[in-house]
Amino acid sequence: MAEDEQTNEETAAAQETDQQQGPNFSLQRIYLKDASFESPGSPQSFQGQWGPKITFDIKSRSQKIQDELYEVILILTVEARQDEAVCFLVEVQQGAVFTCRGLEEVQLEQVLNTVCPNIIFPYAREAIDAMVIKGSFPPLMLAPVNFEALYAQRKEQEAQQAAGTGANGADDAAEAAPEVTDS
Repeated sequence: MAEDEQTNEETAAAQETDQQQGPNFSLQRIYLKDASFESPGSPQSFQGQWGPKITFDIKSRSQKIQDELYEVILILTVEARQDEAVCFLVEVQQGAVFTCRGLEEVQLEQVLNTVCPNIIFPYAREAIDAMVIKGSFPPLMLAPVNFEALYAQRKEQEAQQAAGTGANGADDAAEAAPEVTDS
């Protein structure tokens, strides 16, 4: 009985300490959720001079897992075409679980759409590069992405659409095509 009282007191003290500390954000785990690589033009893709047109698409999504746990998935899709033929198509869904405690709803939305993807992106970029190399293509160096700017752009588009000034229901800003460098 005395142990139960002591455990309850310790739990209450820990909760009070958490509340006093204010907002808390931490990474719990990073993992590869899904990955695919296709090279439909092989081996013809390896013949001739390498100078493909690269297209890059990026999306993210998040969901609440438990009270303070959130899963964020960053989806990167890269396609290389040369002379209208697809050389390779690679897609990676890089996931992570974060603890977000004590954040207001606006702050939480911003963290899930900017900070979390910034943490996940290098892992997704490495996974894509590794698959491209294993496919016998030159390394693919994806340029860094400014998730803060993409988030701000998306919020601006949402505000314009809400005000009735949205042009044509433009796609999500997170689907913008950042620069890709091929070496």
